[in-house]
Parts: sequence; structure tokens; C-alpha cells
Amino acid sequence: MEKNRTFTPVEQSFLNDVPRNNKVNVPYIVVDNFPNLGMLTALRFLEWIHDNPTGVISLPTGKTPEYFIFWTKHILENWESESIIELRKKHGLLFEGKPSLADLHFVQIDEFYPIQSSQANSFYHYVNKYYIEGFGLKRENALLINSNEIPLAEGKSFEEVFPDNKVNLELRYREALNPTEKLQKESIFLIDNWCSEYEQKIRNLGGIGFFLGGIGPDGHIAFNIKGSDPYSTTRLTSTNFETQAVAAGDLGGIEISKERLVITIGLETITYNKNAVAIIFAAGEAKAPMIKNALELPPSNLYPSSVLAGLPNGRFYITLGAAGMLSDYIDDYYRSGKWSQEKTDKAVMFLTRKLNKYAEHLTLDNLKEDQYTRLIPNLGEYTIQSVIDSINGKIKKGTERLSSEVFYHTGPHHDDISLGLLPYIHYQSRNETNVFHYSVLTSGFTAVTNTFLIKILTDTLSFIQKGEIEMLQYPDFFEEGYKNKKDKDVYHYLINIASGNASERSRAVSHRMVRNIVELWSLKNRTDLETRITEIIKAVNSSYDGQNPEPKIQTLKGMIREYEEELVWAHFGVRTKNVHHLRLGFYTGAIFTEKPNRERDVIPILEQLRQINPTVISLAFDPEGSGPDTHYKVLQAIAEAVREWGKEKDLSTIKIWGYRNVWYQFNAADVTHIFPVSLNAMSTMDESFTNSYMSQVDASFPSYRYDGKFSHLSIQTWVEQLKDVQLVLGKPYFYDHESPRLRATHGLLFFKEMDVEEFLKSARELEKSTEGAF
Repeated sequence: MEKNRTFTPVEQSFLNDVPRNNKVNVPYIVVDNFPNLGMLTALRFLEWIHDNPTGVISLPTGKTPEYFIFWTKHILENWESESIIELRKKHGLLFEGKPSLADLHFVQIDEFYPIQSSQANSFYHYVNKYYIEGFGLKRENALLINSNEIPLAEGKSFEEVFPDNKVNLELRYREALNPTEKLQKESIFLIDNWCSEYEQKIRNLGGIGFFLGGIGPDGHIAFNIKGSDPYSTTRLTSTNFETQAVAAGDLGGIEISKERLVITIGLETITYNKNAVAIIFAAGEAKAPMIKNALELPPSNLYPSSVLAGLPNGRFYITLGAAGMLSDYIDDYYRSGKWSQEKTDKAVMFLTRKLNKYAEHLTLDNLKEDQYTRLIPNLGEYTIQSVIDSINGKIKKGTERLSSEVFYHTGPHHDDISLGLLPYIHYQSRNETNVFHYSVLTSGFTAVTNTFLIKILTDTLSFIQKGEIEMLQYPDFFEEGYKNKKDKDVYHYLINIASGNASERSRAVSHRMVRNIVELWSLKNRTDLETRITEIIKAVNSSYDGQNPEPKIQTLKGMIREYEEELVWAHFGVRTKNVHHLRLGFYTGAIFTEKPNRERDVIPILEQLRQINPTVISLAFDPEGSGPDTHYKVLQAIAEAVREWGKEKDLSTIKIWGYRNVWYQFNAADVTHIFPVSLNAMSTMDESFTNSYMSQVDASFPSYRYDGKFSHLSIQTWVEQLKDVQLVLGKPYFYDHESPRLRATHGLLFFKEMDVEEFLKSARELEKSTEGAF
């Protein structure tokens, strides 16, 4: 396509050939993947700095800036290296002198309130570590939001004024009922005044010159949630559920994020400087609806990021997945390349939803009038039947009985496999010629709250003191015995699910906790064990919510998740020796998990492939990072392990199954297998989740899409997927089917089968863009 002259040289170098036929509110650029998104953003940032060496910048916190930060530092630190000179030439960064960041002014975008500025999960700490120190900015040129330094009534600290960290904004509008509320009311007005002064300081600088921000699940930028006034300024405010769910990971659980307010710059703060370069960047298919709303619907306070429409230099930088719902990209999908049955399926399914009409009732005129179905080659009476046959074929494939297969099911986190595939796994497990292995690749300790850990430790200490952990009396327990009979811990727990004995279930968990603590701290007697448990409780109690614990407590939390995973598969007779816990080293709980590397993260997977010799490998298929960043990093590590394994043996018959669950879903046209899920299968999954994932039942880290357990969200997804397919096949296909299994269908599970070559091709571009991680 012809390069748009409004784009800068860097931006022009990233423009692709997708025709832009549809008007959007804000110009946008699309890149292939998340790492390249960081590269584009870093290059544009450096391009702007060259022209504005004393400008005002405002940069985001969280995980999205990972590759922006990496590429900015990498380019500056290697400015004159051959590879970076080549990169700069390729992308239009043609000036010779290296840009200097030293004289830039920095504005912090937002912060939780109240929060100790010293906490590693405060945004104040983040911007100091990654931007002030990381980029070498001058602290005196930074406007920062430090909760500890915002003045409150009577000169008191926020711990004294808000002892439970709860700020009741109703006090702005009603009388205080007691001295405590009077103090809080006065303090809230002082915070409001501080926010006004912060806003004025930004305006005194001329406003923000370069703004970079992500986009939230409700479309928010900064903490300007859906419904925010486009003329809003810096303020203390509450958030909504979607934002609280995302923040739960930072703050140690939604129980905390629901109660915490935020200080945020406003939408008008971002747009005050009409010459500002304001960029929203987003990766992954899960962000596609928010991007479409912001770019294609009339600007509105329902879509906060649409305020960029008022800025000549406003931009959206997005990945292909995030662009997937834009009209230009839908057009390009249908109008470019070879036509396929997948395109026919997708076009007809979209039309059934648009018209809310069953496929069998679509007329040829309906097909000819629609802008996409009219493109179907040889459009005619058989077109609808071809889609029906295609979907029916996927169901037949999904219900085919497999035998003599060796399954290697992998998950980035505990519960991923269960949420993504459990009904189908259960179906195939009834054939005893199949062998099943389950491998969770990371520790997953961040999903265990401090509150949950303390409860288990307290229960364990109580059982020990009452003499109810009998294995402690075995003479060799502290030498060798603690390693044995882990299957018994699992059986002990599950048999008391059956009997309804909560106390015995708790004792079973305590048995496993004792084994874990003895192993981790190399304890030699019961006294040391009791002392160590007391010390762990004290250490956890003294830490703040969301704090990254010391390594052994991290591992202990992860071992709770490992026990939970063993409980799930024991429901179906799987022994603990077939449930593998890899604990890949890149997963550390830091804000940015490390890149996978060969020795630490790839070789352990490769060794399991050699040992297990699977015929089927399943994995969370998230090549763009729609979900947590762990997903695509695990995907890189698995891809590299499979690539290495392929050098040793013929993998042409190996099947790769890509599944999704609560982070994002497949379209029925994109998958190869559709599996019918009955009410009984839903109940089995939900009960095994509830019985086994003890740390997750209270949903401390929920999806922004659902306030509750992930198992319920998976079931909701299966039900929605059935509704889409019913529009194609009709309801009678299911309730009147000759097969009892199909008649019992109340949800559908999707997954995509690939051969090794296809899988590696899908993962290769991501692997290339991570700077030779392996």
C-alpha cells in the first residue's frame, strides 16, 4: 500500500500491505507479535526523543511494556553495533547521534491508593526501577505519585488515617459521623487538592508530549475506566470489576483490589497538549473487541481510549490478533490469499449471528447480499450444506475413540489443562490402552494467597501438636520416609471428599505440607518442623499482600498447587508419577518473567519428551500473548524442545493439540475438533476443580470476564460455543440425534490439531523476535 504521509519514518517502516478501506477514529499500525510491538514502540520513542530531548514523557506500568523497555535499552546500549545500525536503517531511525534521555521530564500515570511506595508492587517502585533508574532519567525532572508523601489531616500518615487501607469516597458528600470519619473526610479533600496541584504541574510543563499506555479489558487507559469523562483530570477515584480483576495479580487478590482506590491522570491530562504523541499499544486477540470499539465506533465515554481521536499524533500500535476484529483486517482475511473452507465456515457463521437466523433458513439472496458470503466461490444451494458438513465433520472427529496413544498434556499453569480439555481427556481415558501424562511447566506460586498459605500452615501445626500426623513417629521419616507414599496423601484427601469429612481432608493436606517443608528445609526432627512452620507463618504475616516471597516460600506455595494438580487427575485414576512438575526457571514471580533459555527451560521438556515418547502433545495455544505472558514463553520453550527432539527422531506422526480456556477462545471455523460436553461432564469438571484447586475456589485472581471460579467461566464458554454451532446445525441436530452422547450435549469444547511442522511454523516467528533466546 502507499505509505501514509502522516506516519513518521519509523512508523512507515512497519506499515504492512493490508488495504485500509474503512475510516477509523485514530490511525493504527499492526505488527506480527508482542515482541515486535515493543520494538516498534521503542523505535518511535527514540525517534521522538531525538526531536524533543527535553520533552515530557508518560510511560506505562505492568507487563505490556516488557519489550518496549527491553528494546529501548538494547538499542541505546548497542547504538553503534552492526546489528543495531542495520535495524535503525531498516526502520528509518537514520540520525547519527544517539538520543539522550537525561533531560526528559517524566510524569507517572497512576497509582493505587493507599500503598507503601517502598512495596515492589507499587507503581511508584516500578517507574523508579524501570524508567528513572533503568532509562537514566533525572529524579528532579520526575512528577511521581508517592502515597507516603501526599499530605493528610493533622500531618498523619495514611496508616493512621486509613488503618484498613479503605478510603470511603462517600465522605466527600456526607457529614462525618465520628472523629475518625472527620479525619478521613479532611484527608480526602487534601488528596483531592494534591491531585489538582499534580495536574497543574503537568500543565505548567506544557502537558505530556509523549504518552504510551495499554488498554484495559473495559477499554480503560491509565485508570480512566469505561464511562470516564473525556474532560477528566488527575483525581482519586474508584475502579470497576474488570479493572480490579486485572489488578488482583499486583495486589495479592481481588479481595484487596476491590477495596483499593487509585490516583490517575485524566483523559484531558493526556490530550491537553494537542501536539502530543499519544500511543495505545495492545497485544493478543482478547484485546480485539476493545480495539474495534475505540477505532470504529463514534468516540464516546464508553470507550475511553477514543479520546485519542482528538490528537493529530494519536496512534494505536497493535498485534495481528488485536487487529482481528477491525473491518480492514476482516476484509483482508476474506479478500486476500486462497479461499478455503475455513473462510466459508467463518463467513456463514458470522452471518447466522448477524441475522440471528439458523443456517438452514438462510436464503441464497441472504448470502449474495452479505459483503463476505457473496465472495464464496461457486456460491449456491450447496454452500450452506458445505458448512454444515464441515462442522459435523469436526464433531465426528472430536468424538472419535482413540486407542494406544501416549498423551503428554502440558499446561503453563496449574488448572490450564483441566479448564481447557478435561471432558475430552476423561472421554479418552476410558480406553485403558491410552497412557496419560500431565506436565505443568511453571511453579504457579503466585496464585496462592498469603491468607490461604497461613491457614494451611496453622492447620498443619495444630495437627502436629495434637499428634495426628502419625508418620512423624516413623524412625526413618526425616531421612527417607518423607519422600514416600505421596499417592497416599492424594487418596486420603479424595476418600474424604467422598465421605464428606472436612477435618480429614485438612489432615491429608497437612500430611503433604509436612513432607514439603521437611524436604525444602532439610529438617531432622519434629521440634525443628514446628519451629520452621512458626517462622514461615511469621514471615508471611509480616509481608505485604502481593509481595514476592523468599525463594523457599515461593516453592512451598508452588508445591500446594502441585498437590492440587495431582488431586485433579487422581479423580481419574492417574498416579502421581504421571503428573510432572517442571518448575521452569524463567518463572520467578517478578513483574517481567525471564526469557526461556535452552539449558534451564528447554532441556527439561526435551528430556520428558524422550522419556515419555508421546504420540500426542497438548499445549496452551497462545502465540500472541492474549493471556498471561507465561503462556507464550512456555509455548516458545515447548516449540524449541520439539524442534530439538525432531533432530533425533521422525515426528511426522506426532499430533499437536492447541487448546484455549478462560483467557481467550477459538472460533469454530479455526479448530479441527469439536467435542460435545454434557451436563454430567460439566459437573465432573466443576466438582474436580472445586474439590482439588483449594487455593482457587475463592477466585482471588478471577478473569475480568467473570466474578467467580474459572471452572464456571469454562462452562459458560462451552455453552456459548454450543449456541454458535446450533445456529449452523440447528437445535434438532443435538436433541434429536441418534447418538445419546449428542443428545446429552449442552456445551461444546474446541481444540486445534496440528502436525509438528505446522506447530513449529506458528511458533517460529515469535521465537525469532525474542533476540535469540535459545
